[in-house]
Amino acid sequence: MINIIAAMTEERVIGKDNKLPWHLPEDLANFKRLTEGNTVIMGRKTYESIPKRFRPLINRNNLVISKTLPLETGIDVCPSLEEALALAQNYSKEIFIAGGASIYQQVLPLTDRMYISQIKKNYLGDSYFPEFDQQKWKVTAEQDFTEFKLIIYEKKE
Repeated sequence: MINIIAAMTEERVIGKDNKLPWHLPEDLANFKRLTEGNTVIMGRKTYESIPKRFRPLINRNNLVISKTLPLETGIDVCPSLEEALALAQNYSKEIFIAGGASIYQQVLPLTDRMYISQIKKNYLGDSYFPEFDQQKWKVTAEQDFTEFKLIIYEKKE
């Protein structure tokens, strides 16, 4: 199953200057809880935006899409999303796509479920989650946190 996991504002902001514009420990803990034991696929810029002391993400298969990133211990580097998805099938049933914007755009048509942390406060940014047709998705769960609401969408059949 292919899942998207993202945090965004109501205006769909997901990043600024290749970083999260917010620091929400509760959201980071939720990301860890959902992705541990699974495969996380991300682009090079997203991977490089993770502080060095936290990468690779522990207890997860880390697949990074890049044509330029050198090999590192603890990650698999794949030159395309297609190759990353094919490799991920060998690791676990649950695949989480963790960004960035162009990766989300490419994988959206293939996605089965989205875990969206809807940030309650607005932040300025330069990277946005792609627009998606709400008619093709149904909300299957919502959970309210202090600074965000987790909304789980599943693709309608």
